[in-house]
Amino acid sequence: MSTGSSVTIVMIEDDEGHARLIEKNIRRAGISNEIQHFSDGTSALHFLFEHPSGPALNGPALVLLDLNLPDMSGTDILVKLKSDDSPLKRTPVVVLTTTDDKVEIQRCYDLGCNVYITKPVNYESFAQAIRQLGLFLAVIQVPEVEA
Repeated sequence: MSTGSSVTIVMIEDDEGHARLIEKNIRRAGISNEIQHFSDGTSALHFLFEHPSGPALNGPALVLLDLNLPDMSGTDILVKLKSDDSPLKRTPVVVLTTTDDKVEIQRCYDLGCNVYITKPVNYESFAQAIRQLGLFLAVIQVPEVEA
């Protein structure tokens, strides 16, 4: 990523198989940034906003967000990240989910997501999509966190 390797990738994904595939293909694309993986929204929000090494206190980050989580909706996380008083409101959010419902896609963009990617059902297509995401991450500019 263009701000250097200090940008933490926060992956919020409850499917362990998907999480491993995402990380493996991001690494294949040459991305060496730290990846923090969370399988539920509660622990992810704690890290994002309250943890001493988390983005709100330690900046900058990029969030890979699944919408279907066991404890809350990914859209709830998106609302918290992008609210006007959030120190992380400019943090890029890539929604990475199986949901291809047009209303849900529009809602995520309205709430401030930067990119919406539907996970292909087919393994090889999914791997290819993540490799392309990795290439995108290699060139994206990530803003600093507001203090």
